[in-house]
Amino acid sequence: MTGVRDGERDGYGGERDDRGERGGASRWDTAGRATGLAPEHEGDPAADPDGRDTDREGGGPGGGGGRGGRPARKVTWQKLVITPAVLAVALVATYLWITNIHLDAIEHNSLDNGNVQLRLWQHIRLTAISTFWVLLIAIPLGIALTRRRLRPVAPAFTALANIGQATPAIGLLALLVIWLGIGARTAIIGIVAYAVLPVLSNTIAGLRAIDPTMVEAARGIGMSARGVLTRVELPLAVPLILAGVRTALVLNVGTATLATFGGGGGLGDLITSGIVNQRMPVLILGSILTVVLALFVDWLASIAEALLRPRGLGAKA
Repeated sequence: MTGVRDGERDGYGGERDDRGERGGASRWDTAGRATGLAPEHEGDPAADPDGRDTDREGGGPGGGGGRGGRPARKVTWQKLVITPAVLAVALVATYLWITNIHLDAIEHNSLDNGNVQLRLWQHIRLTAISTFWVLLIAIPLGIALTRRRLRPVAPAFTALANIGQATPAIGLLALLVIWLGIGARTAIIGIVAYAVLPVLSNTIAGLRAIDPTMVEAARGIGMSARGVLTRVELPLAVPLILAGVRTALVLNVGTATLATFGGGGGLGDLITSGIVNQRMPVLILGSILTVVLALFVDWLASIAEALLRPRGLGAKA
């Protein structure tokens, strides 16, 4: 006895045997769906009537996005607006204060004739040039020191960078002035030596923290050493590297105020002039401009850090 009754079929188009079990699981119904899969989706809240899995389309836990499948924004409007607004209010308040107080001849000489704009531009220039050289030196050196051939000498280079930052900035600048003379170049060299360590150490730490199995997997699929570095290692190390760059930027803004002792100019000229001549408006203006510039640079670095961070490696901004 075959166990299948002629002409007896279930609602899905499959034949039933004597035990009432539905056969023909590989058959297709008129809707184009496999009959054997139909019971698995019945009552599944994650699937709509058309058979789509809403969780996988961004609306659920597996979608990686917010409502409607939209990805989370890397930079929110609060992050874009609040810090610049606060800094703008501080600058406007400082301007209103400095223009409504009585200034003597010494204070006028320090603040008039475009002197403030000149010192601010010098400070920005010192910060930008020194940061460029820090990135040009520290990131390639950090990458090289994580390669197999140079790993044994990595502690020596890290110790040398530690010496540069452990030395007091004013003392380091004084030694460079004795060696190289007075000028903006001497100040830039001192700033670079003081800021290399954060970027170098974070580059090394970021590359060393990568799971070795991921590197081996990339090599196993035939990627070259350069491809593994640029497409696997560096993208995974980007968060730590950017954190080091952000730290170096703020350090450079602060250290650039000492460039005045090496003839490099900058906002340090206003600060030292206010201290030496005992003129509080000059001192306060130079200090506020330095603080605002440091906070503004840190804000710019945080925006760049959020935008350059690969998707899926960090918290939502």
